[in-house]
Amino acid sequence: MMKIYVFVLLMVGIGQNAIAHEMTPTYPVFTYSHLSGVMKTTMSMFNKRADVQYYEIGVFDKDFNTVSFVTSYSVVKLDYLSKVDFDIYIRNDDVARVVYICSRSKLNKDESVRTAISSRICSKVKNR
Repeated sequence: MMKIYVFVLLMVGIGQNAIAHEMTPTYPVFTYSHLSGVMKTTMSMFNKRADVQYYEIGVFDKDFNTVSFVTSYSVVKLDYLSKVDFDIYIRNDDVARVVYICSRSKLNKDESVRTAISSRICSKVKNR
Protein backbone atom coordinates (compact mmCIF):
# COMPACT_ATOMS: atom_id res chain seq x y z
CA MET A 1 0.00 0.00 0.00
CA MET A 2 2.84 2.39 0.79
CA LYS A 3 4.39 1.84 -2.65
CA ILE A 4 1.15 2.85 -4.35
CA TYR A 5 0.89 5.97 -2.19
CA VAL A 6 4.47 7.01 -3.06
CA PHE A 7 3.86 6.30 -6.76
CA VAL A 8 0.72 8.47 -6.79
CA LEU A 9 2.54 11.31 -5.04
CA LEU A 10 5.37 11.14 -7.57
CA MET A 11 2.97 11.19 -10.51
CA VAL A 12 1.09 14.18 -9.11
CA GLY A 13 4.38 16.01 -8.53
CA ILE A 14 5.60 15.29 -12.05
CA GLY A 15 2.27 16.41 -13.52
CA GLN A 16 2.49 19.73 -11.72
CA ASN A 17 5.84 20.51 -13.34
CA ALA A 18 4.80 19.50 -16.87
CA ILE A 19 2.95 22.71 -17.69
CA ALA A 20 3.63 24.01 -21.19
CA HIS A 21 1.87 25.93 -23.89
CA GLU A 22 -0.75 24.71 -26.35
CA MET A 23 -0.98 25.17 -30.10
CA THR A 24 -4.01 24.23 -32.19
CA PRO A 25 -5.10 22.82 -34.54
CA THR A 26 -3.12 19.63 -34.03
CA TYR A 27 -3.36 18.82 -37.74
CA PRO A 28 -3.47 22.12 -39.66
CA VAL A 29 -4.54 22.23 -43.29
CA PHE A 30 -3.24 24.75 -45.83
CA THR A 31 -5.81 26.52 -47.99
CA TYR A 32 -5.55 29.07 -50.77
CA SER A 33 -4.89 32.61 -49.59
CA HIS A 34 -5.82 35.94 -51.16
CA LEU A 35 -2.29 36.07 -52.64
CA SER A 36 -1.49 34.31 -55.91
CA GLY A 37 0.95 31.40 -55.44
CA VAL A 38 0.64 31.38 -51.65
CA MET A 39 -1.17 29.00 -49.27
CA LYS A 40 -2.12 29.78 -45.66
CA THR A 41 -3.21 28.19 -42.43
CA THR A 42 -4.39 29.73 -39.17
CA MET A 43 -2.96 28.60 -35.83
CA SER A 44 -3.88 29.40 -32.23
CA MET A 45 -1.55 29.37 -29.25
CA PHE A 46 -2.38 29.47 -25.53
CA ASN A 47 0.24 30.20 -22.84
CA LYS A 48 0.03 28.10 -19.66
CA ARG A 49 3.48 29.14 -18.43
CA ALA A 50 3.76 32.07 -16.03
CA ASP A 51 7.54 32.15 -16.52
CA VAL A 52 7.48 32.57 -20.32
CA GLN A 53 6.14 35.44 -22.44
CA TYR A 54 7.77 34.86 -25.84
CA TYR A 55 7.38 31.99 -28.30
CA GLU A 56 9.21 31.46 -31.59
CA ILE A 57 7.29 30.06 -34.56
CA GLY A 58 8.96 27.64 -37.00
CA VAL A 59 7.95 25.60 -40.04
CA PHE A 60 9.85 22.38 -40.83
CA ASP A 61 10.06 19.48 -43.26
CA LYS A 62 10.14 15.77 -42.28
CA ASP A 63 13.80 16.02 -41.22
CA PHE A 64 13.21 19.24 -39.23
CA ASN A 65 14.94 21.40 -41.82
CA THR A 66 13.53 24.93 -41.90
CA VAL A 67 10.98 25.78 -44.60
CA SER A 68 10.58 29.45 -45.58
CA PHE A 69 7.34 31.00 -44.35
CA VAL A 70 5.83 34.35 -43.49
CA THR A 71 3.76 35.27 -40.45
CA SER A 72 2.95 38.51 -38.67
CA TYR A 73 5.45 37.73 -35.93
CA SER A 74 8.21 35.11 -35.98
CA VAL A 75 8.46 35.63 -32.21
CA VAL A 76 5.08 36.05 -30.52
CA LYS A 77 4.63 37.87 -27.20
CA LEU A 78 2.02 35.96 -25.27
CA ASP A 79 1.18 36.78 -21.66
CA TYR A 80 0.31 34.12 -19.10
CA LEU A 81 -3.15 32.57 -19.72
CA SER A 82 -3.55 34.52 -22.97
CA LYS A 83 -4.37 33.27 -26.46
CA VAL A 84 -3.24 34.52 -29.87
CA ASP A 85 -4.30 33.54 -33.41
CA PHE A 86 -1.86 33.91 -36.28
CA ASP A 87 -1.69 33.05 -39.98
CA ILE A 88 1.21 31.24 -41.62
CA TYR A 89 1.84 31.79 -45.33
CA ILE A 90 3.85 29.36 -47.48
CA ARG A 91 4.63 29.44 -51.21
CA ASN A 92 2.70 26.85 -53.23
CA ASP A 93 6.03 25.28 -54.26
CA ASP A 94 7.00 24.68 -50.60
CA VAL A 95 3.68 23.45 -49.17
CA ALA A 96 4.36 19.83 -50.13
CA ARG A 97 7.56 19.90 -48.04
CA VAL A 98 5.89 21.20 -44.86
CA VAL A 99 5.35 18.54 -42.20
CA TYR A 100 5.55 20.41 -38.87
CA ILE A 101 4.55 23.82 -37.55
CA CYS A 102 6.21 24.35 -34.18
CA SER A 103 6.36 26.89 -31.40
CA ARG A 104 9.23 27.03 -28.92
CA SER A 105 9.34 28.96 -25.67
CA LYS A 106 12.00 31.65 -25.51
CA LEU A 107 13.43 31.93 -22.01
CA ASN A 108 14.67 35.21 -20.59
CA LYS A 109 18.17 35.10 -19.23
CA ASP A 110 17.64 35.60 -15.52
CA GLU A 111 20.32 34.95 -12.93
CA SER A 112 17.79 34.41 -10.14
CA VAL A 113 16.41 31.28 -11.84
CA ARG A 114 18.89 28.43 -12.04
CA THR A 115 16.75 25.86 -13.83
CA ALA A 116 14.55 26.59 -16.81
CA ILE A 117 12.85 24.31 -19.27
CA SER A 118 12.20 25.35 -22.83
CA SER A 119 9.13 23.70 -24.34
CA ARG A 120 8.53 22.96 -28.02
CA ILE A 121 5.11 22.05 -29.33
CA CYS A 122 4.60 20.86 -32.91
CA SER A 123 1.49 20.37 -35.02
CA LYS A 124 1.73 17.92 -37.89
CA VAL A 125 0.34 19.22 -41.17
CA LYS A 126 -2.48 17.05 -42.42
CA ASN A 127 -1.72 15.17 -45.64
CA ARG A 128 -3.41 16.62 -48.64
